[in-house]
Amino acid sequence: MNFPYLWLELLLPLVAALDFNYHHQEGMEAFLKTVAQNYSSITHLHSIGKSVKGRNLWVLVVGRFPKEHRIGIPEFKYVANMHGDETVGRELLLHLIDYLVTNDGKDPEITNLINSTRIHIMPSMNPDGFEAVKKPDCYYSIGRENYNRYDLNRNFPDAFEYNNVSRQPETLAVMKWLKTETFVLSANLHGGALVASYPFDNGVQATGALSSRSLTPDDDVFQYLAHTYASRNPNMKKGDECKNKMNFPNGVTNGYSWYPLQGGMQDYNYIWAQCFEITLELSCCKYPREEKLPSFWNNNKASLIEYIKQVHLGVKGQVFDQNGNPLPNVIVEVQDRKHICPYRTNKYGEYYLLLLPGSYIINVTVPGRDPHLTKVIIPEKSQNFSALKKDILLPFQGQLESIPVSNPSCPMIPLYINSPSHSPATKPSLFLFLVTLLHIFFK
Repeated sequence: MNFPYLWLELLLPLVAALDFNYHHQEGMEAFLKTVAQNYSSITHLHSIGKSVKGRNLWVLVVGRFPKEHRIGIPEFKYVANMHGDETVGRELLLHLIDYLVTNDGKDPEITNLINSTRIHIMPSMNPDGFEAVKKPDCYYSIGRENYNRYDLNRNFPDAFEYNNVSRQPETLAVMKWLKTETFVLSANLHGGALVASYPFDNGVQATGALSSRSLTPDDDVFQYLAHTYASRNPNMKKGDECKNKMNFPNGVTNGYSWYPLQGGMQDYNYIWAQCFEITLELSCCKYPREEKLPSFWNNNKASLIEYIKQVHLGVKGQVFDQNGNPLPNVIVEVQDRKHICPYRTNKYGEYYLLLLPGSYIINVTVPGRDPHLTKVIIPEKSQNFSALKKDILLPFQGQLESIPVSNPSCPMIPLYINSPSHSPATKPSLFLFLVTLLHIFFK
């Protein structure tokens, strides 16, 4: 036995381990490229665009089939560092990448997750803002915005009111990215508070603004998702760890109840990209000292992994015509929870519906045809890393080539424009207004 080589093999993982420091663009790129090279069978690195200053917006895909779409394999994503001065999420995602690839084939849970999911990780959506921070601050710095001084989490189209801001390159890149993948579940990572916040961030009377909240048709699922993350974070679940800030029971809040926000990414994902997204505020201090990073990783590791597994909630399948041809752009929704921008099958005829255990009627609608109803029962215990599979065969002849399919995309206008809007009676109370001022820099 060659002992020098044996010792070298034992030491290599320690030498290559990701350190708990802040990684600027050059160091982050080097790490991502090394991972993509060393784990090429389960990773794929690509850029979805560039920042104002020309820095790449890197995305690392982790999965057994990382470079191609696979029928029945759901797409999950994490995005961090929308605000350049909110740094914890950026480092946590780098360590999550390291944890996933180094445990493939060793940890059964991680191996099954990689076999059954395509996990897209963007450690930094605002690299220019991160690089602009010269003096870290717990509350605010010039690095919050992008190079053009725009807050990227106020820069997306809004479903409730007109958001007439100039769309930034980073925002446009993400919007384009969302159209290229069938994302099912995601989260964006921030700092400045300690809470899991779920949609809607904005609202009107029809979504509950009279009660100082704004709820989606899938509120039960969103509350479950937020609790799934918060309950595994020992500090977040306390709800009151950030002194002199709001208390959040069980570490969870509805975004609008916290404070209204126009042009946020999580609402855009849910409405226009058919992707359930929540916002994770992971640190009371936006830019904490480096020596605190290990504790942040220890507190969030279980939550990050468990949240990814929730992409396998509910039911999934394909919609076919009578000849077995998959049908794109077909509306597939639960009968009593219609989305204002209807959820449709992708180009492969696939649909994914995140649902909690229970009995549901799925309404499948092709333009010009009567709705096709089918009952599904989601069991209490989901299958191992797989949603309930339910393919739907429509009783139509041919490929429906002669039947016009309506435009699958929704217009980029406030879709709730005709719903009951904010009147003086529905505007936030003075207390909510003051809370908005206190917390405006956190989400």
